[in-house]
Amino acid sequence: MLFNILAPLAEEFGPLNLFRYITFRTGGAVITALLVCFLFGPLIIRLLRAQQKAGQPIREDGPRQHVLNKQGTPTMGGVLILLGLGLGTFLWADLSNPYVWAALLVTLGFGVIGFIDDYLKVTRSHHHGLPAWVKLVAEVGIAACAVLWIMSLSPGSLTTGFAVPFVKDLLINLGWLFLPIAIIVVVGSSNAVNLTDGLDGLAIVPVMIAASAFALISYFVGNAVFADYLQIHHVPGSGELAVFCGALVGASLGFLWYNAPPAMVFMGDTGSLALGGALGAVAVITKHELVLSIIGGLFVLETVSVIVQVTSFRLTGRRVFRMAPLHHHFEQKGWAEPTIVIRFWIIALVLALIGLATLKLR
Repeated sequence: MLFNILAPLAEEFGPLNLFRYITFRTGGAVITALLVCFLFGPLIIRLLRAQQKAGQPIREDGPRQHVLNKQGTPTMGGVLILLGLGLGTFLWADLSNPYVWAALLVTLGFGVIGFIDDYLKVTRSHHHGLPAWVKLVAEVGIAACAVLWIMSLSPGSLTTGFAVPFVKDLLINLGWLFLPIAIIVVVGSSNAVNLTDGLDGLAIVPVMIAASAFALISYFVGNAVFADYLQIHHVPGSGELAVFCGALVGASLGFLWYNAPPAMVFMGDTGSLALGGALGAVAVITKHELVLSIIGGLFVLETVSVIVQVTSFRLTGRRVFRMAPLHHHFEQKGWAEPTIVIRFWIIALVLALIGLATLKLR
């Protein structure tokens, strides 16, 4: 909004020229989203506690220490993240840019699905919310609408093109097969973050790291000069997603203030589904779908651990891990929660650096 109002006035008042720079507005989005979380966090947490007397229902088949240590902690803290992200993006992004609205569509749409799921869990005092098939259909529907919109905005061969990292100028034309693959990227990313969100601070920092990486990727992909230098595919207008990613980083950092061990609030599906969907949408727009699997490798690892566990148990009756997702396996082995969380953060950071290296290794 500030860009749309103030940037046209830069000719008359020179300092307003700052609002034309994506880097400046990205910084503004980070600070704005962070301050929103700091200002409204205590109020939202008090409201959630007042409405959720027993807090988030804890699964009895999960780690025993969770029943003892996490009982009574309110959920649906993702509302705070979405508030910070939304206001940060609304104030600092170019609101005439359709890519920004496509990313917001996925984020808020998935957030609504998560909110309904969390609400049903809390009101029923049970860990079952929306039926799995209802959630999946709703997620696929939102992702399909967003991907079709993105395809209509993408120029030329980028419409249905699938980029491959480490190889310059390679763009595989998938035709309409691109649609289901892009939907899988968005929905898969959303649910991967959801599976990772099982310990205090475990999911939010890797999301913040991934969002920071994609802020850089969006800026480079949207800049013709940088895109040509790095030999990556230029997507005109996608640079504005750096502001969106900046707001996501700020909101995540603000939420971490309240989610740091011991957590005062959980993000719930309201946050995890929305955050994963946001990363997936940005990856599709910037043509870095495969790079997302590297930068978000921690989320992939957690998801694969569940798939392996379920498949092994159904086929052989034996479990590969003591408990899935993977972070619960290490809990069962006796690792302290902060140890698991910090080591997983380190893994997420290393994977993000590897993912960013693909920008140059071509």
